[in-house]
Amino acid sequence: MRMLLVGAALVVMTSAAMMASALADDDDTKSAQKLAQQGRDDYWHCLAREYSRDSNKGLSEQDFGRSVAGACPSERQYYRVALLDYLTTQYPSIDSGAHLATANRAVEAAQKDIVTAYVKHRTPAK
Repeated sequence: MRMLLVGAALVVMTSAAMMASALADDDDTKSAQKLAQQGRDDYWHCLAREYSRDSNKGLSEQDFGRSVAGACPSERQYYRVALLDYLTTQYPSIDSGAHLATANRAVEAAQKDIVTAYVKHRTPAK
């Protein structure tokens, strides 16, 4: 009887540990997701400031694209790292190189979107 109680106690303790681990993993994932979203928002706000600079008015698409590619280095890096951390936490079985490629594509997409908006809204050349 005592062995049965010890066995039941071990099952309960193991289940509790697994639940705590799952909750901790869920908390880690939510925290990583929140940081990735914050990094995205910070990067977008920085790109928006770059878009609004008077010194960029009248630039060609290529010149503005080069300007944007070099702008916001710390925000860009934070976004890339936070997104990489989130993807690694969310999908641990996928190769980290694939996660890095995804994060790099996200940064490139943000840059492309701001350049597209610039081209669509700039004053036509006379």
